[in-house]
Amino acid sequence: MVAKRNTVQRQLIFNAVKELNIHATAEQVYDYVIKKYPSISKATVYRNLSQMAESGELLNIGSFHGLTHYDHNCHEHYHFICGECRRVFDAEIDYLSDINETVQDKYGFKVQEHDLVFKGVCLECA
Repeated sequence: MVAKRNTVQRQLIFNAVKELNIHATAEQVYDYVIKKYPSISKATVYRNLSQMAESGELLNIGSFHGLTHYDHNCHEHYHFICGECRRVFDAEIDYLSDINETVQDKYGFKVQEHDLVFKGVCLECA
């Protein structure tokens, strides 16, 4: 993959995901970045988030409640989604790397990666 230029906009977008530290949606990133860089467009934010996820600079952790969320924390880990407040939390537990082999052995699939999301109610909402 061709490396992307590290533009001011790109750095602001990456920093926003990191500073927000909430598994932000593109809209949340845009709302954050526009305060520092009022001329940035939504299209620029969405495009850069997508490109950064494709290149591995950010994680696209999936769509929950119809919105795609991004994570600056790119190591292998899981997530918990609160059904009440809809926040996404890191679930830092041992990564189940052998689960790929278990599924491969049982079904014959060629597993390259897996996602595991816990759903329930967070401590604040409980």
